[in-house]
Amino acid sequence: MMTIDPEAFAAEWLAAWNNHDIEAVLTHFSDEAVFTSPLAARVVPQTGGIVRGKQALREYWTRAIDRIPVLHFTLLGVYAGLDTIIIRFSNERGEERCEVLRLSGDLVYEGHGTYAV
Repeated sequence: MMTIDPEAFAAEWLAAWNNHDIEAVLTHFSDEAVFTSPLAARVVPQTGGIVRGKQALREYWTRAIDRIPVLHFTLLGVYAGLDTIIIRFSNERGEERCEVLRLSGDLVYEGHGTYAV
């Protein structure tokens, strides 16, 4: 069960991404976190889209921001379950995305970047 306020978490997440502050994003992730994303499959193809561990996340997200220097997210909604937060947002191109984040206490241990079809 999560112990954080989902709206506060989403606000911090959004501010960190919009400031391109990977270290701030990573403060919300456990050292063993696993994150899946179709973008990861393109940015770090050796992962097959499955990024394991905080250091690998740091490398992936640093490369991704280097590719998209104008990266900017707009929050569209926050949804909460027992141990899950979904953050719905649009990027700088107006494309909608969701991050599905599973937490243990106040840290993400599993995340999934999802894209509108």
